[in-house]
Amino acid sequence: MKRLSELEKDAEGVIASVKGDARFISRVTSIGLTPGCTVMVVKNEKNRPLLVYSRDTMIALNRAECDLIEVEGGHVK
Repeated sequence: MKRLSELEKDAEGVIASVKGDARFISRVTSIGLTPGCTVMVVKNEKNRPLLVYSRDTMIALNRAECDLIEVEGGHVK
């Protein structure tokens, strides 16, 4: 498994787990990033937020948040 922040641009993966405190987990799951959900990395530049596409929505997440989300797969399509 990889952290979401480790995926390359255009890579797709399935969320395996979301870690962190209850507030973070509640916020992330309320925007649709739940275990079993497919995500695609649209933009991943160093020292910048990650831009991901999931459930017909573009979502920007900071790197610290992405380190708490583990994904399976991560292959470039």
